[in-house]
Amino acid sequence: MDVAEILQFADQLILNKTGKRLDDLQKTVITGVYDGKTYETIADECHRSESRVRSVGRKLWQILSESLGEDVNKHNFCWTIERVANNQFILGNNNINYCHNNKEFSENTEQGIKNQLYYDLTIAPKINRFCDRISEIDTLFNWILNQTTNLISILGLSGIGKTTLVKRFIDLHQQKFEVIIWRSLKFPKSLNLLINDLLNTCQQEPKATINDKLKQLFDILTNKKCLIILDDVQNIFTPHQFAGKYQPEYQDYQTLFKMITETQHQSSVILMSQEQCPEMESLDEELYPIKSLELSGLENIDILKNTGLKDEDTWLNLMILYTGHPLFLKTITISIKKIFNGKVGEFLAENELVITQEMQSLFSQIFNKISPIEQQIILALSKCNQPVSRKDLKITLELSSTNFINGLESLQKRYLIHKIIEDNIFFHLSPIFREYVRNFC
Repeated sequence: MDVAEILQFADQLILNKTGKRLDDLQKTVITGVYDGKTYETIADECHRSESRVRSVGRKLWQILSESLGEDVNKHNFCWTIERVANNQFILGNNNINYCHNNKEFSENTEQGIKNQLYYDLTIAPKINRFCDRISEIDTLFNWILNQTTNLISILGLSGIGKTTLVKRFIDLHQQKFEVIIWRSLKFPKSLNLLINDLLNTCQQEPKATINDKLKQLFDILTNKKCLIILDDVQNIFTPHQFAGKYQPEYQDYQTLFKMITETQHQSSVILMSQEQCPEMESLDEELYPIKSLELSGLENIDILKNTGLKDEDTWLNLMILYTGHPLFLKTITISIKKIFNGKVGEFLAENELVITQEMQSLFSQIFNKISPIEQQIILALSKCNQPVSRKDLKITLELSSTNFINGLESLQKRYLIHKIIEDNIFFHLSPIFREYVRNFC
């Protein structure tokens, strides 16, 4: 949506709520927020006091929040208006984020399938800020809406922004799908229960056998443009073993994922995980409709704007120090504000890589879940300040070639070690993870 469309939609919401149209100053505030300007800049440009502009903004967000039934503020205004406008375009109401019961739906007719829309984003996160993932959004658009890629993995460390990326994609393109269902496997359920859940969400009564249920599910995937998101997929894998080994009770998920790629349909399933699913590597992208997107840290300092940090000229150094990892930056920002009054320069002058408690907790969960062989490799790498060749690393470890190679592969699948290719191949840990291992393992 451009600014004219946003103004038009906001004007209608304000009119419905108050009986009045947007005045000139309200339009100026909305236009300024759309352009990413601060209240101070908006005030300067329209020759009003900053306090007056802030007051107008607060009242606007309050009215819009009451009108939409959700929190609207300066930071999420544009995204919220765009999302709601798209939603209303489809169903003409504000409740599209939830499944709607429709007793008239007939599971026995193809027409009944085609006429219904089912969106269940109840557990999808609410996004207040989105920075520096434009190319990734474009990639997802191309894979899902141009190429109809059936199975997509979005991979990376916890907190890197996988969930935020997918939710932003949905906010932008929700109207292009007839079914969107978001499920988390943080506390995984059996495949049978998951399929029951998906069918119930689409107002289908699950049949008796798993084969019949799969037939029902793929009928929906074929007749509708669906987007199904499974978050925290790493939780169906076995802890303390190499990456990507399914727990016995969740082994049949592998069958589902293969069926999604081998059966012809018009829908897409997104798997978000901290480690790669084995079938995403074993299947050839040239032959099967699969894609993987690995997320790394952010590069744009805009993520630090409006956080209360000072010394903007030092922000890039902070970004580099914490590898642009959104969660790490969020937690260290809190510490800098509390201890250094937001002065990034003073924090950096400490000349030490600080590991916050939240980082410790995250790394502890990761380290305690991996296999003993992987732990040995990480401990050896943590002693080295520079990248280490495979040959030199193996000398320091009493591991067979099989265990050593499998361990290195598994750690790469978990995004815990990084590879540099020159004349030889070198391995290293990120500085943050290395510091954690040295101090807490």
